[in-house]
Amino acid sequence: MNRLLRLSFLLLIFGCFSISDTNAQDDHADSLLNMLNENQKPSGPNYTVATFKSTRIINGQSIENLGKGVLDFQVSHRFGTLNQSFNNFFGLDNAVTKLSFDYGLLDWLTIGVGRGTYEKEYNGFVKAKIVRQTEDNKMPVSLSYVGGIYLQTLQMNLPNGESYPFGNRLSYMNQLLIARKFSSHISLQLMPTHIHYNVVPTSSEPNNIFAIGAAGRVKVTKRMAITGEYYYVIPGASLEGYHNALSVGLDIETGGHVFQLLFTNANAINERVVIGQTSGRWSKGDIHFGFNISRVFTIVKPKGYSGEY
Repeated sequence: MNRLLRLSFLLLIFGCFSISDTNAQDDHADSLLNMLNENQKPSGPNYTVATFKSTRIINGQSIENLGKGVLDFQVSHRFGTLNQSFNNFFGLDNAVTKLSFDYGLLDWLTIGVGRGTYEKEYNGFVKAKIVRQTEDNKMPVSLSYVGGIYLQTLQMNLPNGESYPFGNRLSYMNQLLIARKFSSHISLQLMPTHIHYNVVPTSSEPNNIFAIGAAGRVKVTKRMAITGEYYYVIPGASLEGYHNALSVGLDIETGGHVFQLLFTNANAINERVVIGQTSGRWSKGDIHFGFNISRVFTIVKPKGYSGEY
């Protein structure tokens, strides 16, 4: 029954995302990127736009910010590993889901909150654009900062039976996004990352880990792109028993939302786990199939706005 309810819920959400005016989609084929960048065209330098299709690449943040007054509702879903037995329907029974709401406070400042089923975790983040790539290459890259906080609410007890203190459930992330759009078809991004865990399994393991991420996007049609994302955790600054996360995806843009199909060895969706606590290996068949759906809404109409995006 629980599995049936879960499937029904996902189908309902998918249906809500899919309902849209077909003519409107044809007339506004670039509507999502318009919402991301419409308010980000100040007079002066001719800035590069649409480095990526969405504010996220696969599991991690992209260089893109939401325009001021724009809300992005995201549904992320990861099934269990494909190497599981038929009894678990090859991973379909062991799923992780996350709902996220991101909002553009300013053209250069995006905030967001989310709640995932993995360890019943809540998260919040802020993403600030520092510099932007220009078309004349006087500024060859875009640079943004992302700060995140994560709270695990799964019931956990200390050896004496008492519940884990609130502070022990917190983790933090600091990340720089360095991106360049080389052409209308190719974009690359680097993500130096620091994650701090207030509590780690043993005293011999570090509370702070450092990693470098690399991601890319290759546009194959007007509405489709292939994406990849990899995080390399620096040796000596990693937790025991975990591996580097590799993810590949296919982005499909339809009107005001992006639908992404993906494969990853990461067993969760947030950066705290994806970067520092990925337990699966591609070589062992620990591959999760999943999808992300991003739907963008204009909450506060910008000056000069007429009609719909």
